[in-house]
Formats: sequence, structure tokens, C-alpha cells
Amino acid sequence: MEVYLDNNATTKVDPKVLEEMLPFFCDIYGNPNSLHRFGAGTHPKMLEALDYLYEGIGAADEDDIVITANATEANNWVIKGAWIEYILNGNKNHIITSEVEHPAITATCRFLETQGVNVTYLEVNEEGVLDAQSVKDAIREDTALVSIMWANNETGKLFPVKEIGLICKTTGVPFHSDATQAIGKVKVDVQANDVDMISFSAHKFHGPKGVGGLYIKKGVSLPPYMHGGEQMGGRRAGTVDVASMVGMGKAMQMATNTMAIAYEKNHVGMLRDKLEKAILKIPDTVVIGGRENRTPNTTLISIRGVEGESMLWDLNQNGIGASTGSACASEDLEANPVMNAFGSDSELAHTGIRFSLSRFNTEEQITNAVTRLRGISSSYAYTPKKYA
Repeated sequence: MEVYLDNNATTKVDPKVLEEMLPFFCDIYGNPNSLHRFGAGTHPKMLEALDYLYEGIGAADEDDIVITANATEANNWVIKGAWIEYILNGNKNHIITSEVEHPAITATCRFLETQGVNVTYLEVNEEGVLDAQSVKDAIREDTALVSIMWANNETGKLFPVKEIGLICKTTGVPFHSDATQAIGKVKVDVQANDVDMISFSAHKFHGPKGVGGLYIKKGVSLPPYMHGGEQMGGRRAGTVDVASMVGMGKAMQMATNTMAIAYEKNHVGMLRDKLEKAILKIPDTVVIGGRENRTPNTTLISIRGVEGESMLWDLNQNGIGASTGSACASEDLEANPVMNAFGSDSELAHTGIRFSLSRFNTEEQITNAVTRLRGISSSYAYTPKKYA
């Protein structure tokens, strides 16, 4: 039995989502911008998909949701759009983010720093918690944007989005949140949390790969991402991938509706906890970031003295799909910046393994994974490693 526990990386497409998409490849294939019946035939399902997206994130009718290729594109659009709108064309020159954001945010901010933009990277404590007060303290007269994730992709830790939203609303600074790892796992409501923009990707909640979205609150100024036709209200030109848009809408509907069953009734959480408790019986094991205030499907665990990539290899050989929290991609063994941000010591910084579940995981799978994990862990002996 193979056990897939890497759902924060990507999820399987729900069969019902695929069923919804199939007609738009060969049967209902007209360009939605064409005036003939072949094009017009796509509109009802596109509108239905948008309704599901609006409802899923609590957006108001007057707000905008633009279909993108993924959350990385949406994140780039927000950061670079703020640069164009408020920095190049305005009198602001400062962006606030956290030091544990997804690279789609941090790498884009690093690029803007080469263009003379000032970026503040807020620290988190050893549990990976960001203090909303630190956002308020960092805001300046020239702050153009605050971008703080909804949930961390490695630990699942939830950020104080509501508090940050209120701070930004009070100070008049646009607030963006990368909600990629939150949708379908916890309730995401943009109006209740005073969020101006959020990014998301369908493949994180059992939709197709290659499609995502950017929510933009009415009144928020953001330049077009691509110029050309009038698709997406002129914000993002190019023929819409109807099948993927329909699939994402259906996936959003299912993720937010079934959340009450799979997540709020704690099915996924109980399976995660069962897996986690079994791993914690291994000596010198710790949950990075702690076990509170996180999405119910995620755990990032370190075994002192055992390199994450070594454990990942053994897990793969035993039919378990997980991911490493280590960024050891070179001979320098550079530690994962997220682990460093949490205050992990030099050994733990190289040892993280992330297990992330979905509603498709079963108790039988977790029991099977636990048995294999015990066998794998017994082959390791604690041998402290030194890193430069």
C-alpha cells in the first residue's frame, strides 16, 4: 500500500472535479470571447464557477476574482503591482512581509530590493507565530503594501490575519495574504478579516494544476498583469482556460462544503494526530512550531541527528510520500530559512520532514504508514552532525 502524505505540495484531482471539466475539452470548446453559440455555451458554467469561488472565500459581489495560472503568478502580480502603482508611480517605497513566506513572495521582494525598494521581513518566534503588533510597529508613511500568509506551507501555523487586517484597514495600507495553504483546511473569509487581496491555487484543494486566482477587493488599485484583450475585465489578458476554471470552481465548492465533514469534524486532524503521536515516540523527536494554532492536516517533525533528506529517501523506498523541510541543495548544507526563523539549532535546521494529509487519506493508510515509520526509525541511531 502506497501512502501519499504530501498534500501541501499538491493534491489529487477529485474525480467529481474531473467529471465537471471533461465536457470543456471536446464538447463545449468554443472561445468564451466569441459571439457565436459555441463560445456563448461556455458562459453558464464559467459564471457558476465564479459563484463558487466568491462563496468559498466570502467575497462581495462588487469585488473581483481574477483567474491566474497559479498562486505564484498572483503573488508576483500583487508585489510587483504594488511596486508599479504605489512606488514607481507614487511616493511610497516600503513593503512589509514575514521572513517565513513562500518563495513566491520572498524572492519577488528580494528582486524589488535590487530596484531600490525597502522591504521589512518580520520575525516570528520559536513557535512560528507572528505578532500582529509587529506589523503595526513596522508600518511607515511610505508603506505601500503588507503581505502576510494565512497559513504556513511547512508547519501549517496560522497567522493573525484578522488582527493584521484591522491594523491595515485603520492605517490605510493595502493588505494581501497568500491563502494557498488555508483554503479547504480552515475557513477563509476575506470580508470578516478585512483582507484586500488573497492568492490561491486550485491544486492545493483537489482541483487541477495550472490554475489559481487572485481576489481583489473593490477599490484596491492594481495595474493589469498582462495587457492585450479584455479578458478578466482587462486585468489579465489571454483566452481563459475554461476547463480549468470550471474545475477550480467545483473544487472550491467541494472543499468549502466538505470541510464541515472532513475538517471541522476533525477526521483529517485525528489522522494527523495519530501519525504525529506515533512519530513522537521516536527519541529526540520534536514538532517544529508546536502543536497549536495550525491547519489540521500538517505536521513538520524533526528527528535530531537524522538528516531530512535521508529520512525522505527511506520513506520513499517504503512507499510513503512526504517532503523535507530541509533546503540542503548544495555541499554547503544551507539550512532551511523557515527552520532558522523558528530558532531551530544547527542540527534540527537540517532535519525537518513535513507530513500533510487530505480528506482522501484513510485510517488504514495512516496505520500502515505508522508501522513502516517505526521500522525505518529503528535503523537510525542518534549521531550528532556538525554543520558549517
